[in-house]
Amino acid sequence: MAKLNQNQTALGDVAARQLAIATRTVPQFEAITPRWLTHLLNWIPVESGVYRLNKVKEGSTAEVDCSRRDERELPHTFIDYVENPREYNLTAVQTVLDVHTRVSDLYSKPYNQISEQLRLTIESIKERQESELINNAEYGLLSSISAKQKISTRLGPPTPDDLDDLLTKVWKEPGFFLLHPQAIAAFGRECTRKGVPPPTISLFGSQFITWRGIPLIPSDKVPIENGKTKILLLRTGESRQGVVGLYQPGLPGEQSPGLSVRFMGINDKAIASYLVSLYCSLAVLVDDAIAILEDVEIGNYHEYKY
Repeated sequence: MAKLNQNQTALGDVAARQLAIATRTVPQFEAITPRWLTHLLNWIPVESGVYRLNKVKEGSTAEVDCSRRDERELPHTFIDYVENPREYNLTAVQTVLDVHTRVSDLYSKPYNQISEQLRLTIESIKERQESELINNAEYGLLSSISAKQKISTRLGPPTPDDLDDLLTKVWKEPGFFLLHPQAIAAFGRECTRKGVPPPTISLFGSQFITWRGIPLIPSDKVPIENGKTKILLLRTGESRQGVVGLYQPGLPGEQSPGLSVRFMGINDKAIASYLVSLYCSLAVLVDDAIAILEDVEIGNYHEYKY
């Protein structure tokens, strides 16, 4: 007969847990962000992976007659087009997911290993997509801003006056500011210092601060270099001649617009492979659909004295 330790009065926690079932969660992935930019863009389906942006020639306009006199002759006119318009080709964000069949066979309860691996891989691809929409050297927002739409801060930290200057550049139905969360904090400090705390609005069930009624949308993909960053202001939508996202519809194995998962087979080492692809691009339809505030100092909270 087993003897009880004099100090042991009941079954201990460690031993008891051997008979208990722990409640498990799916893998939590800290790198996932809300990716507000992809939610706020209007997405245009692109046939054959090419989007041709036709434009009117600069300076071309219609000649009209505003005279009240009874004229028999009216002006004849036409609007000329750019002869070699730019074409945007969709680019791919891709990876191959490998899962050993032994792992998926033996360890898929309560959560399916393949489903979870695909979910996390797709989240990673979508994070990269948002980064490319902002930073891609060919089509990203930061590479698509004309010189006349670029301004610099007045003092360094982002102030209400700076954002007002941006609004003069995108004054035709501006949609939202896009900036790093640290830039939002810096702007909030400047507003507090000037005694003009910005109001908030609710979008997608979350709260955003605004300026002049325009929401400040955070993205950690907006770069910070040497304590400085940038603030963008966008107008979106094809009907508004704004910024639009581009995607390929009808992909084999489509999981969501522009994103597909395709089974590639099982090799001789019993590893199953899945090709995960996302095809996308972005186009700025006219120059005044986007503007940028440069040399924005995010600073440090303790540097500001109120």
